Amino acid sequence: MRVNKVNEKNKVINSLDWSDSTKIPFEVYTDESIYKLEQENIFRGETWSFVALESELAEAFSYKSTFVGDVPVVATRDDKDNFYVWVNRCSHRGAEVCRERHGKSEDGVFTCVYHQWAFDASGDCVGVPFRKGHGGKGGFPKDFKPSDRPLQKLKVERLGGLIFASFADQGPTLEEYLGPQMLKMMLRVLCKPIEYLGVTRQYVNANWKLYTENTKDPYHASLLHLFHATFGVYRSTMGGGAEIGGPLNMHSLLSAYVIENEDKSEYEKGDLRTYDTGVKLADTSVLEVTPELDPVFTNHIQSIFPSMVLQQIHNTLAVRQIIPKGVDEFELVFHFFGYEDDTPELRAERVRQMNLVGPAGYISMEDGEATELVQNAIKGDPSHHSLMAMGEDGDEGTLLTESILRAYWKGYQQIMGVTQ
Repeated sequence: MRVNKVNEKNKVINSLDWSDSTKIPFEVYTDESIYKLEQENIFRGETWSFVALESELAEAFSYKSTFVGDVPVVATRDDKDNFYVWVNRCSHRGAEVCRERHGKSEDGVFTCVYHQWAFDASGDCVGVPFRKGHGGKGGFPKDFKPSDRPLQKLKVERLGGLIFASFADQGPTLEEYLGPQMLKMMLRVLCKPIEYLGVTRQYVNANWKLYTENTKDPYHASLLHLFHATFGVYRSTMGGGAEIGGPLNMHSLLSAYVIENEDKSEYEKGDLRTYDTGVKLADTSVLEVTPELDPVFTNHIQSIFPSMVLQQIHNTLAVRQIIPKGVDEFELVFHFFGYEDDTPELRAERVRQMNLVGPAGYISMEDGEATELVQNAIKGDPSHHSLMAMGEDGDEGTLLTESILRAYWKGYQQIMGVTQ
């Protein structure tokens, strides 16, 4: 991946104090110029972004509108099972071409409503009304060719039923970008053909990186989430650990598994709000687990920079997509899936366990609230810093660490052109 150098665009981020790797300036969550630079260096740079599940585009000429960073894009499938991603911006006057969230083009053509320019599933221009004018008058120049005005196309690669896109023509392949260990652990979950089960969406009034941090933070999970700790879905005293990977160590994996003779003494002291043995479930079926993946984790939270999380919590599987909507807002989308060969019973179990996550999930609801609490507290005076000092650098066989957060911010500085 390209490491950016100091220039006029990144002088603000270079003016911040980056001298201590355990301290992150709050301005990175509040400054508009830094947000704009992130869109250029990160989302439109040499990164790969998740855009869709293949099963969302199950038929020829089906499509899905989404975003890479704050750029609107459309993912499509043609009648030869080729997948494309193009910027949702007409090559004529810049209007949105596709105005629906998802659907199917019956004739394989996408027409801009403004001047009726038409494009095929690949983004090539296939029709321009009144190209030669009318009655010998008007029209485009004689040398004008619709084929010279395609929509802006992104590079596309697929992995395990997921579709990724990149603006960088000369950047790393998806496999190179992920690195061997992150690729291996993604394929632990993406191990066979997948079936799309549904989606939830929520808006969060916080900077997108606060949620990225949240997915890389094993320390908070058994302290913020009562359901996690009380019902044994995730506790810091369980087996597991934190791994980093990718070209700049900006991807991560948090894993947890049940161990015999788990030492719960820290929880049982009674001074942790989120461990309450007096809490009971009227219906315990949401805790039922069918062992299916190897190795057996209760939690697999894999954060792929910049904006994707691959999740396995018990039997609920999902891809989380983080879509920035400004310096202090993002959309969080959970794409739930199972496998094509799931039994009806296992499919029902996955759907039931969707209640663990999403906007009103027993677990995930608190994450959005926590990021908003941070944003609200720092926006008035962002001239301070956060502290990320737990654990040793590198991979660790413990869940009581902030090492992968420090690795993330080190890579972030390189991409953003910080030279300190």
